[in-house]
Amino acid sequence: MPKDVHPSAAAAAGKTGPAAAPGGAGTGRRPAPAMRKRKLRVDDVTVVEKPMLRKAVGGTVVGNGMEWFDFGIYGYLAVTMGQLFFAGGEEGEGLLGSLAVFAASFVVRPLGGLYFGRLGDRIGRQKTLALTMIMMAAATFAIGLLPTYLAVGGWATVLLVLCRLVQGFSTGGEYAGATTFVSEYAPDKRRGFLASILDTGSYLGFALGAAVVSVLQMTLGNEAMLAWGWRIPFLLAGPLGLVGLYFRMRIEESPAFQAAQDAQEDKTRAAEDGPRTYRQIIAGYWRPIVLAMLLVAAANSVGYALTSYMPTYLQDTMGYDAFQGTLLTIPVLVLLSAAIPATGRLSDRIGRRPVLLAGAVVTIVLGIPAFLLIGLGQMWATLLGLAVLGAATAFYVGNLASALPALFPTASRYGSMGIAYNFSVAVFGGTTPLITESLIQATGNELMPAFYLVAMSVFGLFAIWRIPESARRPMPGCMPSVDTEEEARELVAGQDRNPLLDVDSMPLPLVPVPADAAGNRQLQPAAG
Repeated sequence: MPKDVHPSAAAAAGKTGPAAAPGGAGTGRRPAPAMRKRKLRVDDVTVVEKPMLRKAVGGTVVGNGMEWFDFGIYGYLAVTMGQLFFAGGEEGEGLLGSLAVFAASFVVRPLGGLYFGRLGDRIGRQKTLALTMIMMAAATFAIGLLPTYLAVGGWATVLLVLCRLVQGFSTGGEYAGATTFVSEYAPDKRRGFLASILDTGSYLGFALGAAVVSVLQMTLGNEAMLAWGWRIPFLLAGPLGLVGLYFRMRIEESPAFQAAQDAQEDKTRAAEDGPRTYRQIIAGYWRPIVLAMLLVAAANSVGYALTSYMPTYLQDTMGYDAFQGTLLTIPVLVLLSAAIPATGRLSDRIGRRPVLLAGAVVTIVLGIPAFLLIGLGQMWATLLGLAVLGAATAFYVGNLASALPALFPTASRYGSMGIAYNFSVAVFGGTTPLITESLIQATGNELMPAFYLVAMSVFGLFAIWRIPESARRPMPGCMPSVDTEEEARELVAGQDRNPLLDVDSMPLPLVPVPADAAGNRQLQPAAG
């Protein structure tokens, strides 16, 4: 046998006895003992404290809602921003430029994901999320203070782009960190529901942004909005950011991250299968990264079409005025916010993959009919078409927050999510408004957005088919997480018969494999 074969490998192959390992009988050296992870014990299981869980989920959701209010109001003011920050001045002029600035913020999201992902895996999720909150609020507040094109010419456009780039950089660390944090805090059997609440906060943030813009458009009128009213939603980011930061500073680090840190310090524990550098992450996890990117592309194409592009589509293509175009999206966003936790809870019962599959099927089958309804020009038909897109988004987005983090181990989860989510959103999600509007202007076909969404969901089907089911299972590199001590005892007692447990993926200590009477190592479960 080659000298570099470990004794445990020989034992696994059935080659036992003194000659089975280098350094055995006749060499004068004692063979290295075969090692494996010990069985799960009750004190290994994380029993989630309900007050801490409520504080963690609530603080993350409020902060996430504030961030997406900041980020989303630009989409609802895209037509106005095009008039104010680009050459021209008539409604519709500068629209593509305004949408290009919206898309530009997504170009730097991968950079933000790389930076904050690495930071979050090193110093913790909570501190990193507080930093993204500060950056987003400051950049949004700054947009409300910018001079317009009429005042300083092209410098106005440059300053707007810079602020949007800071927003995009901040957002690169927001979603990956927030989903990682909540998923690591949640009990295994309720992870889908609790993680989905995060996206409820996101869409309530979008809805709040739409409501603020609608109220201003209704009360001030177009002339006042162009003169100074557009600044108010951006300036609100200052006090709202302080609220979000307050909630984020009150939450504690996730138990999974703390356990991973303790495991790294404890030399008796097994090294987690989680590379730390981005080169190692890509080399070790390129398959789940690709699958995550495809799934994110499918889900966010629908999501951004509904939240960020639809007001522009209704105004510029369907002929609604600015107030109607924004107002029509509000009830759909509110219903969507209520539906997302329901789809998350459903995934805890029947699995993540079936619910994600429903999102893909709804988009592929009903995406074109939804835009045909919107194209009728009747308010009831428009609302019905928007509701179809909202249903697809609920099935998709309600499960991303729990399905994606479960693809990666704890030590590299934030960094891996930063790569997969942000690169995909940069290429496919944030560019959805720009791509679909460009396709309409190039072809004159008002159904081009529907064709684009259907194509993205076809790619999403492939990803859903290949990702592993993660419902009710511990995430890789995490100990099982339960609600009560009784559940922990039941879990440990039935671990040998539980198909949802994978001890090898947990950061448990290594113990020697017991030896039989002849002194040979046997690969059998070690005693707890």
